[in-house]
Amino acid sequence: MSFVFQQPNLPPLVELAISWFVFLFGATGPIVIILAFVGIRGFLHITRFESGEGILYRLSPLTKLVIVISITVAVSLTIWWFGAILTLVFWLLFFTLNEAKRKVLYVSYLLLSSILGVSTGFAFYTPYSVLQMAFNTNTLNVVWVWPSYFTFAGYEPYLTLQALYYGLQITFRFTAPMLAGLLLVLTTTPSDLMRYLAKVKFPLPFIFALTVAMRTVPRIFDILDTVVKLQLMRGLGYGKPAFLRPFYVLIAALYGLVPTLIFLMKGAKYTAIAADTRAFNSTPRRTYMKEVKYTRADYVAWGLILALYVSVALLLTFGYGRGIPYVGY
Repeated sequence: MSFVFQQPNLPPLVELAISWFVFLFGATGPIVIILAFVGIRGFLHITRFESGEGILYRLSPLTKLVIVISITVAVSLTIWWFGAILTLVFWLLFFTLNEAKRKVLYVSYLLLSSILGVSTGFAFYTPYSVLQMAFNTNTLNVVWVWPSYFTFAGYEPYLTLQALYYGLQITFRFTAPMLAGLLLVLTTTPSDLMRYLAKVKFPLPFIFALTVAMRTVPRIFDILDTVVKLQLMRGLGYGKPAFLRPFYVLIAALYGLVPTLIFLMKGAKYTAIAADTRAFNSTPRRTYMKEVKYTRADYVAWGLILALYVSVALLLTFGYGRGIPYVGY
Protein backbone atom coordinates (compact mmCIF):
# COMPACT_ATOMS: atom_id res chain seq x y z
CA MET A 1 0.00 0.00 0.00
CA SER A 2 1.29 3.48 -0.88
CA PHE A 3 0.48 6.90 0.54
CA VAL A 4 0.32 10.22 -1.28
CA PHE A 5 1.00 13.03 1.18
CA GLN A 6 -1.12 16.13 0.59
CA GLN A 7 -0.70 17.74 4.02
CA PRO A 8 0.18 21.47 3.84
CA ASN A 9 3.67 22.41 5.00
CA LEU A 10 3.21 24.09 8.40
CA PRO A 11 5.50 24.82 11.38
CA PRO A 12 5.65 21.86 13.83
CA LEU A 13 4.02 23.85 16.64
CA VAL A 14 1.06 24.82 14.42
CA GLU A 15 0.66 21.21 13.28
CA LEU A 16 0.61 20.07 16.91
CA ALA A 17 -2.00 22.70 17.84
CA ILE A 18 -4.22 21.74 14.89
CA SER A 19 -3.92 18.03 15.74
CA TRP A 20 -5.02 18.61 19.32
CA PHE A 21 -7.83 20.93 18.20
CA VAL A 22 -9.17 18.28 15.81
CA PHE A 23 -8.79 15.61 18.49
CA LEU A 24 -10.70 17.63 21.09
CA PHE A 25 -13.31 18.74 18.58
CA GLY A 26 -13.90 15.16 17.47
CA ALA A 27 -14.29 14.04 21.09
CA THR A 28 -16.45 16.90 22.39
CA GLY A 29 -17.72 18.90 19.37
CA PRO A 30 -20.90 16.86 18.72
CA ILE A 31 -21.79 16.93 22.43
CA VAL A 32 -21.19 20.68 22.66
CA ILE A 33 -23.41 21.28 19.61
CA ILE A 34 -26.23 19.30 21.21
CA LEU A 35 -25.88 20.97 24.62
CA ALA A 36 -25.49 24.49 23.23
CA PHE A 37 -28.05 24.47 20.41
CA VAL A 38 -30.51 21.65 21.16
CA GLY A 39 -30.43 21.24 24.92
CA ILE A 40 -32.63 19.00 26.98
CA ARG A 41 -35.70 21.09 26.18
CA GLY A 42 -34.96 20.70 22.46
CA PHE A 43 -34.85 16.90 22.80
CA LEU A 44 -38.20 17.09 24.54
CA HIS A 45 -39.69 18.96 21.57
CA ILE A 46 -38.48 16.40 19.03
CA THR A 47 -39.42 13.27 21.00
CA ARG A 48 -42.91 14.21 22.26
CA PHE A 49 -46.19 13.89 20.38
CA GLU A 50 -47.94 17.15 19.50
CA SER A 51 -51.18 17.14 17.51
CA GLY A 52 -51.26 18.68 14.06
CA GLU A 53 -52.93 18.66 10.65
CA GLY A 54 -50.05 17.68 8.35
CA ILE A 55 -49.95 14.63 6.10
CA LEU A 56 -47.97 12.57 8.62
CA TYR A 57 -50.66 13.05 11.28
CA ARG A 58 -53.20 11.47 8.90
CA LEU A 59 -51.15 8.33 8.34
CA SER A 60 -51.91 5.31 10.48
CA PRO A 61 -49.25 4.39 13.07
CA LEU A 62 -48.80 0.99 11.41
CA THR A 63 -47.95 2.63 8.08
CA LYS A 64 -45.40 4.89 9.76
CA LEU A 65 -43.84 1.96 11.61
CA VAL A 66 -43.50 0.03 8.35
CA ILE A 67 -41.88 3.12 6.78
CA VAL A 68 -39.26 3.21 9.55
CA ILE A 69 -38.48 -0.50 9.12
CA SER A 70 -38.38 -0.19 5.31
CA ILE A 71 -36.01 2.78 5.45
CA THR A 72 -33.69 0.89 7.77
CA VAL A 73 -33.63 -2.08 5.39
CA ALA A 74 -33.13 0.16 2.34
CA VAL A 75 -30.13 2.11 3.68
CA SER A 76 -28.46 -1.05 4.97
CA LEU A 77 -28.61 -2.74 1.57
CA THR A 78 -27.91 0.08 -0.89
CA ILE A 79 -25.16 2.52 -1.74
CA TRP A 80 -24.52 5.43 0.62
CA TRP A 81 -25.89 8.23 -1.57
CA PHE A 82 -29.30 6.57 -1.58
CA GLY A 83 -29.25 6.96 2.21
CA ALA A 84 -28.25 10.61 1.77
CA ILE A 85 -31.24 11.20 -0.52
CA LEU A 86 -33.60 9.54 1.98
CA THR A 87 -32.09 11.67 4.76
CA LEU A 88 -32.90 14.81 2.78
CA VAL A 89 -36.45 13.60 2.10
CA PHE A 90 -37.19 12.91 5.77
CA TRP A 91 -35.56 16.18 6.84
CA LEU A 92 -37.92 18.02 4.47
CA LEU A 93 -40.90 16.16 5.98
CA PHE A 94 -40.26 17.96 9.27
CA PHE A 95 -41.57 21.11 7.55
CA THR A 96 -45.05 19.49 7.49
CA LEU A 97 -45.19 19.20 11.29
CA ASN A 98 -46.90 21.47 13.74
CA GLU A 99 -44.51 24.27 14.86
CA ALA A 100 -42.23 23.16 12.05
CA LYS A 101 -39.68 25.98 12.32
CA ARG A 102 -38.58 25.07 15.82
CA LYS A 103 -38.52 21.32 15.17
CA VAL A 104 -36.56 21.72 11.92
CA LEU A 105 -34.00 23.84 13.76
CA TYR A 106 -33.50 21.29 16.55
CA VAL A 107 -33.39 18.36 14.13
CA SER A 108 -30.87 20.18 11.92
CA TYR A 109 -28.53 20.64 14.87
CA LEU A 110 -29.03 17.00 15.85
CA LEU A 111 -28.29 15.96 12.27
CA LEU A 112 -25.15 18.10 12.17
CA SER A 113 -23.95 16.64 15.46
CA SER A 114 -24.63 13.09 14.22
CA ILE A 115 -22.76 13.67 10.95
CA LEU A 116 -19.73 15.13 12.75
CA GLY A 117 -19.74 12.51 15.50
CA VAL A 118 -20.21 9.41 13.37
CA SER A 119 -18.00 10.49 10.46
CA THR A 120 -15.04 11.53 12.64
CA GLY A 121 -15.55 8.50 14.86
CA PHE A 122 -15.05 6.20 11.87
CA ALA A 123 -12.55 8.27 9.89
CA PHE A 124 -9.94 8.46 12.65
CA TYR A 125 -10.03 4.77 13.57
CA THR A 126 -10.70 2.87 10.33
CA PRO A 127 -7.78 0.55 9.42
CA TYR A 128 -6.15 1.09 6.05
CA SER A 129 -6.96 -2.49 5.04
CA VAL A 130 -10.69 -1.70 5.27
CA LEU A 131 -10.23 1.45 3.19
CA GLN A 132 -8.30 -0.59 0.67
CA MET A 133 -11.23 -3.00 0.31
CA ALA A 134 -13.91 -0.28 0.40
CA PHE A 135 -12.36 1.85 -2.35
CA ASN A 136 -10.55 -0.93 -4.21
CA THR A 137 -7.27 0.98 -4.29
CA ASN A 138 -3.73 0.56 -3.04
CA THR A 139 -3.08 4.31 -2.89
CA LEU A 140 -4.40 6.47 -0.05
CA ASN A 141 -4.24 10.27 -0.02
CA VAL A 142 -2.91 11.53 3.32
CA VAL A 143 -4.41 14.88 4.37
CA TRP A 144 -3.01 14.95 7.91
CA VAL A 145 -0.30 13.20 9.92
CA TRP A 146 -1.13 12.73 13.60
CA PRO A 147 1.50 12.95 16.35
CA SER A 148 2.91 9.46 16.92
CA TYR A 149 1.44 9.16 20.45
CA PHE A 150 -2.12 9.51 19.06
CA THR A 151 -1.92 5.84 18.11
CA PHE A 152 -2.26 4.99 21.82
CA ALA A 153 -5.80 6.38 21.55
CA GLY A 154 -6.50 4.03 18.65
CA TYR A 155 -5.90 6.57 15.87
CA GLU A 156 -4.38 5.44 12.61
CA PRO A 157 -1.04 7.25 11.99
CA TYR A 158 -2.39 9.12 8.96
CA LEU A 159 -5.78 10.72 8.30
CA THR A 160 -6.61 10.00 4.69
CA LEU A 161 -9.11 11.47 2.26
CA GLN A 162 -10.58 7.99 1.81
CA ALA A 163 -11.11 7.67 5.59
CA LEU A 164 -13.10 10.93 5.67
CA TYR A 165 -15.17 9.76 2.72
CA TYR A 166 -15.71 6.39 4.39
CA GLY A 167 -16.90 8.02 7.64
CA LEU A 168 -19.38 10.18 5.72
CA GLN A 169 -20.77 7.11 3.96
CA ILE A 170 -21.34 5.34 7.28
CA THR A 171 -23.16 8.41 8.60
CA PHE A 172 -25.86 8.32 5.93
CA ARG A 173 -26.68 4.72 6.80
CA PHE A 174 -27.70 5.99 10.23
CA THR A 175 -29.33 9.39 9.71
CA ALA A 176 -32.34 8.40 7.56
CA PRO A 177 -33.70 5.78 10.02
CA MET A 178 -33.07 8.24 12.88
CA LEU A 179 -35.19 10.96 11.24
CA ALA A 180 -37.92 8.46 10.26
CA GLY A 181 -38.09 7.23 13.86
CA LEU A 182 -38.37 10.77 15.22
CA LEU A 183 -41.22 11.50 12.78
CA LEU A 184 -43.03 8.38 14.02
CA VAL A 185 -42.73 9.48 17.65
CA LEU A 186 -43.67 13.11 16.91
CA THR A 187 -46.86 12.28 14.99
CA THR A 188 -48.16 9.21 16.83
CA THR A 189 -49.68 8.72 20.26
CA PRO A 190 -48.73 5.53 22.13
CA SER A 191 -52.40 4.52 22.42
CA ASP A 192 -52.92 4.80 18.64
CA LEU A 193 -49.84 2.69 18.01
CA MET A 194 -51.15 0.10 20.49
CA ARG A 195 -54.53 -0.17 18.71
CA TYR A 196 -53.04 -0.63 15.26
CA LEU A 197 -50.42 -3.15 16.35
CA ALA A 198 -53.07 -5.14 18.24
CA LYS A 199 -55.16 -5.19 15.07
CA VAL A 200 -52.38 -7.00 13.16
CA LYS A 201 -51.95 -9.53 16.00
CA PHE A 202 -48.68 -8.13 17.27
CA PRO A 203 -47.84 -9.78 20.65
CA LEU A 204 -49.29 -7.75 23.50
CA PRO A 205 -46.16 -7.83 25.71
CA PHE A 206 -44.12 -6.25 22.88
CA ILE A 207 -46.84 -3.66 22.28
CA PHE A 208 -46.85 -2.79 25.97
CA ALA A 209 -43.05 -2.44 26.03
CA LEU A 210 -43.10 -0.22 22.93
CA THR A 211 -45.83 2.08 24.22
CA VAL A 212 -44.16 2.41 27.62
CA ALA A 213 -40.93 3.38 25.87
CA MET A 214 -42.73 6.01 23.78
CA ARG A 215 -44.27 7.49 26.92
CA THR A 216 -41.07 7.32 28.96
CA VAL A 217 -38.54 8.96 26.61
CA PRO A 218 -40.19 12.44 26.59
CA ARG A 219 -40.68 12.20 30.36
CA ILE A 220 -36.96 11.54 30.83
CA PHE A 221 -36.06 14.77 29.04
CA ASP A 222 -38.83 16.67 30.83
CA ILE A 223 -37.69 15.56 34.30
CA LEU A 224 -34.00 15.99 33.44
CA ASP A 225 -34.69 19.51 32.17
CA THR A 226 -36.37 20.39 35.48
CA VAL A 227 -33.48 18.96 37.51
CA VAL A 228 -30.88 20.82 35.42
CA LYS A 229 -32.72 24.13 35.85
CA LEU A 230 -32.89 23.57 39.60
CA GLN A 231 -29.14 22.91 39.69
CA LEU A 232 -28.46 26.12 37.75
CA MET A 233 -30.84 28.08 40.01
CA ARG A 234 -28.89 26.84 43.02
CA GLY A 235 -25.80 28.55 41.61
CA LEU A 236 -24.00 25.93 39.51
CA GLY A 237 -21.88 27.84 37.01
CA TYR A 238 -22.95 31.24 38.36
CA GLY A 239 -20.62 34.05 37.26
CA LYS A 240 -18.73 31.81 34.84
CA PRO A 241 -18.15 32.82 31.18
CA ALA A 242 -21.09 32.15 28.86
CA PHE A 243 -19.09 29.83 26.59
CA LEU A 244 -18.70 27.42 29.53
CA ARG A 245 -22.47 27.11 30.01
CA PRO A 246 -22.80 23.90 27.89
CA PHE A 247 -20.29 22.17 30.15
CA TYR A 248 -22.17 23.24 33.28
CA VAL A 249 -25.40 21.98 31.70
CA LEU A 250 -23.63 18.66 31.15
CA ILE A 251 -22.46 18.58 34.77
CA ALA A 252 -25.97 19.43 35.98
CA ALA A 253 -27.38 16.65 33.78
CA LEU A 254 -24.94 14.16 35.28
CA TYR A 255 -25.99 15.29 38.75
CA GLY A 256 -29.62 14.85 37.71
CA LEU A 257 -29.36 11.27 36.45
CA VAL A 258 -29.97 9.63 39.83
CA PRO A 259 -33.00 11.80 40.81
CA THR A 260 -34.45 11.28 37.33
CA LEU A 261 -34.09 7.49 37.54
CA ILE A 262 -35.65 7.45 41.02
CA PHE A 263 -38.60 9.52 39.80
CA LEU A 264 -39.09 7.25 36.77
CA MET A 265 -38.95 4.10 38.90
CA LYS A 266 -41.64 5.55 41.16
CA GLY A 267 -43.70 6.26 38.06
CA ALA A 268 -43.20 2.69 36.82
CA LYS A 269 -45.07 1.46 39.87
CA TYR A 270 -48.14 3.49 38.87
CA THR A 271 -47.85 2.22 35.29
CA ALA A 272 -47.94 -1.36 36.58
CA ILE A 273 -50.97 -0.57 38.76
CA ALA A 274 -52.76 1.01 35.77
CA ALA A 275 -52.01 -2.04 33.58
CA ASP A 276 -53.32 -4.43 36.25
CA THR A 277 -56.41 -2.29 36.79
CA ARG A 278 -57.25 -2.51 33.10
CA ALA A 279 -56.58 -6.29 33.09
CA PHE A 280 -53.83 -5.92 30.53
CA ASN A 281 -52.79 -9.26 28.97
CA SER A 282 -55.53 -11.16 30.87
CA THR A 283 -57.07 -12.28 27.56
CA PRO A 284 -55.41 -12.96 24.18
CA ARG A 285 -57.42 -10.18 22.53
CA ARG A 286 -58.48 -6.74 23.71
CA THR A 287 -61.26 -4.49 22.48
CA TYR A 288 -60.85 -0.77 21.77
CA MET A 289 -63.40 2.04 21.60
CA LYS A 290 -61.83 3.63 18.51
CA GLU A 291 -61.97 1.79 15.21
CA VAL A 292 -58.81 1.19 13.20
CA LYS A 293 -59.09 3.19 9.96
CA TYR A 294 -56.93 3.53 6.88
CA THR A 295 -57.20 6.70 4.80
CA ARG A 296 -56.25 7.52 1.23
CA ALA A 297 -52.93 8.84 2.55
CA ASP A 298 -52.15 5.34 3.88
CA TYR A 299 -52.70 3.75 0.47
CA VAL A 300 -50.46 6.37 -1.14
CA ALA A 301 -47.80 5.71 1.51
CA TRP A 302 -47.97 1.95 0.90
CA GLY A 303 -47.48 2.65 -2.80
CA LEU A 304 -44.38 4.71 -1.98
CA ILE A 305 -43.09 1.91 0.25
CA LEU A 306 -43.52 -0.51 -2.64
CA ALA A 307 -41.67 1.95 -4.91
CA LEU A 308 -38.88 2.12 -2.32
CA TYR A 309 -38.39 -1.64 -2.39
CA VAL A 310 -38.47 -1.63 -6.21
CA SER A 311 -35.77 1.08 -6.16
CA VAL A 312 -33.68 -1.01 -3.77
CA ALA A 313 -34.02 -4.05 -6.04
CA LEU A 314 -32.98 -1.99 -9.08
CA LEU A 315 -29.98 -0.51 -7.25
CA LEU A 316 -28.86 -3.97 -6.18
CA THR A 317 -29.37 -5.30 -9.72
CA PHE A 318 -27.25 -2.55 -11.28
CA GLY A 319 -24.41 -2.88 -8.77
CA TYR A 320 -25.31 -0.05 -6.38
CA GLY A 321 -25.64 -2.24 -3.35
CA ARG A 322 -23.68 -1.95 -0.15
CA GLY A 323 -20.26 -0.76 -1.24
CA ILE A 324 -18.58 -0.83 2.16
CA PRO A 325 -17.38 -4.14 3.62
CA TYR A 326 -18.05 -4.42 7.32
CA VAL A 327 -15.58 -7.28 7.73
CA GLY A 328 -13.30 -6.86 10.71
CA TYR A 329 -15.60 -4.79 12.94
